[in-house]
Amino acid sequence: MIRFNAFAMNTVGHQSPGLWTHPRDRSCDYTDLGYWTDLAKSLEKGRFDSLFIADVLGIYDVYAGTPDAAIRHAVQVPVNDPLLIVPAMATVTEHLGFGITFSLTYEHPYPFARRMSTLDHLTKGRVGWNIVTGYLDSAARNLGMDRQLAHDARYDLADEYLDVVYKLWEHSWDDDAVVADKATGVYADPAKVHGIGHQGTHFRVPGSHLCEPSPQRTPVLFQAGASARGLTFAGRHAECVFIAAPTEAVLKKAVDGIRGAVVDQGRRSDDVLIYAQALVVVAPTRAEAEAKFDDYRRYVDIEAALALLSGWTGIDFSTYDPDAVIEYLENDAGRTALASFSSADPTRKWTVREAAQFVGLGGRGPVLIGSPAEVADALQRWHESTGIDGFNLTYAVAHETFADIVEHVVPELQRRGLYRTEYDAGPLRQKLFGRGAHLPATHVGRRAEIAAR
Repeated sequence: MIRFNAFAMNTVGHQSPGLWTHPRDRSCDYTDLGYWTDLAKSLEKGRFDSLFIADVLGIYDVYAGTPDAAIRHAVQVPVNDPLLIVPAMATVTEHLGFGITFSLTYEHPYPFARRMSTLDHLTKGRVGWNIVTGYLDSAARNLGMDRQLAHDARYDLADEYLDVVYKLWEHSWDDDAVVADKATGVYADPAKVHGIGHQGTHFRVPGSHLCEPSPQRTPVLFQAGASARGLTFAGRHAECVFIAAPTEAVLKKAVDGIRGAVVDQGRRSDDVLIYAQALVVVAPTRAEAEAKFDDYRRYVDIEAALALLSGWTGIDFSTYDPDAVIEYLENDAGRTALASFSSADPTRKWTVREAAQFVGLGGRGPVLIGSPAEVADALQRWHESTGIDGFNLTYAVAHETFADIVEHVVPELQRRGLYRTEYDAGPLRQKLFGRGAHLPATHVGRRAEIAAR
């Protein structure tokens, strides 16, 4: 079965720089709750697994060494908090999951664990966490650091961070700690609530979790890093992995790497679901779809695309000849983004101009254009040839792109028996894996050890 996530951000310009200026685009309404509740209802109608909400804590200021291009063209700024819109969307849906991006580098795990448990309670277990370590020096500077930690050092910090939240979510409160006995006046049994006694390199957390166990305890764990260190991290922790790759060859290589990393950590290769980024432009006929695509291309802003690409990669593309070939350079920004447009893919050499034009619609994934049958054919081919489980679908025009997919593509896939017609019961983890609401016993989070009880 092919799975869909929707990829969005609490901002104006997300993955298609410049398209917010399209006359049918609603992105400027991102501060209105109705914008988000309308989207959530549409996605649930289309039986999407979840709405995956990206986030950054800094401004894209690598291009030309200033934030001016990002601010001028709304390149992921202004950007609002992704967590706060989730309860409103949960009230108008019953099944849709919510994958929330949160950078662990700049906040202590103790208050973060409480916020995620609260959201898991309020959504009846439909929350996931996209674990990111950040990639913008501008975020580090505004949070009291001279620059961000080195790439691999961020993952070292992340491993300990995960250890802390696992202890809080999984092991601080026993399943039967809450008795809620009005007759005796006892709400929770103190003997069944435990301090975690964590003493680590980066964090000291002696006490117990502030929240009683939520439906999933630990939110579904999403991750997107595909560098060598990111793969090790994903193999250890991730349940769902997002990939952005411009070609099937690059995508297949990444999928094989992720599955191998999971097995190396003693897990099963199908213990992770892998979603590939893609933009779908669909209409009743191919001619109409191509006309729609040509219309969208008129609104792509190349400078905005280069500002976005510079922020992703840490390379100031304003200093490069537009026809220069992108080569892989080690740096502390987003290594995966750079590798997908560099000599890491022997089948394709990308110039700066070509990469900017490519990310101008839908980011770093493919753009699939055509009639419902043609798009379904393409999705099926990518699905079968690369070993992915589904697609993380971005948009060109909000909310037109997702509405088109729900109206045209989902029914075609359902007719082929490749897409579900109804949701399974239960929290998000149960819907995704069919193995219960909690982390499996084989997951590292279940094996975390707290202080002696």
